Amino acid sequence: MAAATAMAMLAALAILVLMPSARGLSRAEFPPGFLFGVATSAYQIEGAYLEDGKGLSNWDFFTHTNSRGIDDGRNGDVADDHYHRYMEDVEIIHSLGVSSYRFSISWARILPRGRLGGVNSAGIAFYDRLIDALVQKGIEPFVTMHHFDLPHEMETRYGGWLGTRIREEFDYYADVCFKAFGDRVKFWATFNEPNLFTRLAYVLGKYPPARCSAPFGTCESGNSHREPYVAAHNMLMSHAAAVHNYKKNYQATQGGSIGIVIAMKWYEPLTNTTEDILAARRALSFEVDWFLEPIFFGDYPREMHELLSSNLPKFTSEEKSLLQKNKVDFIGINHYTAIYVKDCISSPCDLKAYEGNALVLATGERDGVAIGKPTAFNGYYDVPEGMEYIVKYVNQRYKNTPVYVTENGYSQHSNNTMDELMNDGERVNYLQGYVTCLSSAVSLQERSKRAWLLRMEYHRQLRVDLRFHGKVRAVSCGL
Repeated sequence: MAAATAMAMLAALAILVLMPSARGLSRAEFPPGFLFGVATSAYQIEGAYLEDGKGLSNWDFFTHTNSRGIDDGRNGDVADDHYHRYMEDVEIIHSLGVSSYRFSISWARILPRGRLGGVNSAGIAFYDRLIDALVQKGIEPFVTMHHFDLPHEMETRYGGWLGTRIREEFDYYADVCFKAFGDRVKFWATFNEPNLFTRLAYVLGKYPPARCSAPFGTCESGNSHREPYVAAHNMLMSHAAAVHNYKKNYQATQGGSIGIVIAMKWYEPLTNTTEDILAARRALSFEVDWFLEPIFFGDYPREMHELLSSNLPKFTSEEKSLLQKNKVDFIGINHYTAIYVKDCISSPCDLKAYEGNALVLATGERDGVAIGKPTAFNGYYDVPEGMEYIVKYVNQRYKNTPVYVTENGYSQHSNNTMDELMNDGERVNYLQGYVTCLSSAVSLQERSKRAWLLRMEYHRQLRVDLRFHGKVRAVSCGL
């Protein structure tokens, strides 16, 4: 489908979702300052994969060399051609009446070979033009620095996120971003979904660098029991270094905020047994608290220590100090679904799936009844109450930290006809339910006199024709 056609289609749908007549809510029901916006990521939309000095990214290399990497064999060489059509895209964003745009910067576009190769001025100029266009339209830039992509040379030189020297590279990259764009960018996210990325890249081997081991997969190399936690540790320390740099050298003069975005399912116990209740809590620890507890409390969750033992890296006293002295200004929540889990410690399970490292088995059904209406993405269901539960969980556990729901959306088969894509009542129903539950969460915070902690940014992803994650992510949200 042509990019312009896809944009026009999604623009129309987003307006339907936001109209009070379509969803029974109005913006007046949300607090002042509540942000509504749209969202994308660089590899999914930019294209121009080797233009104007850009280097190869890990995803460029992966999609060109790994025949199993993408279901239909496509890649992001052209994608939605955002690199050439960004002004058209900004006009469409503006036409929706939204107030923010979350996008990611391609590390390989501004630092093709990392620190050793120098800054690519053409890459800086592209993001300058994009940010200026947004600001001129009154649209707040919300920038993610790592949305799963990095220069491929970081993999060959350091082993990617498995090598400690990647921390210095990320710190340098973040500094280039702050210095070049921080005068206009007031919202920075260091990482998008590092918990999901490390599992898919180093447990299941489905993302680059495609490393895994039995029972999770049959990759050429890897260790699913140790490597994801090594990679996560290096990501956490890279995050901490970037936050420290921003707070020390840029925040006072630039006036922005910096945080991290975590993928968060809501886990319900399959039964009311103690084992399944503990399994649901354990799944949340491995999903949410894996990255947030070190940032706020200086160590990994107790449940992870108990199950992983020596496979879980230990923080040095210096690392703990760096993390705790540089807490985030906000937490980003990417939430799509709730799902049941059962305990696999007391009874054997098939642990090859996403949640297997927590020794739980996820299932969408209880006694033959689905937890919610299935979507096009396997294992994702329409369970709007999960949004309210996960917001409450994060808000209560990590008190006094603003929360942004940075992604939420309905998966839809991208091989549907144009008529099916245009008349997608199921997506409208999904979003109506989730926005209603967000409104409920906000109202609860107001009643408890903590409404100032809770702001929401409702994002609509711009395009649907590149299946980067094996699913179509059409909407993202922010609190």
